[in-house]
Amino acid sequence: MATKILICDDSSFARKQMARAIPQEWDVEIHFAGDGVEGLEVIRAGNGEVVFLDLTMPNLDGYGVLEVIRREDLPAMVIVVSGDIQPDAQERVKALGAMAFVKKPVDADKARAILTEFGILSGG
Repeated sequence: MATKILICDDSSFARKQMARAIPQEWDVEIHFAGDGVEGLEVIRAGNGEVVFLDLTMPNLDGYGVLEVIRREDLPAMVIVVSGDIQPDAQERVKALGAMAFVKKPVDADKARAILTEFGILSGG
């Protein structure tokens, strides 16, 4: 059964780039969202088991998305993918429940390493 992936980023280019980084052999169903509000709708609909989340977006940023996921106890494993690599940003997203923080852009090797590290993808 396919794993439901959500790539939530306001940049169409970044969404496509992240989708290309998903390991080819992984059976996935990819969903996209352009902001946090849309992303939460996808997660609530059951289509965001694994979420690649940008921090800087209109309407609702990544921090807000993480806060809602935590408050509503939504079933989503979140990996933050952001250009904002400041240590306080990394600490804040981890405190809000993100599994990992990855600097943009993410390539296939980095995506595979993180997914394997957290047991989401097997076989490394």
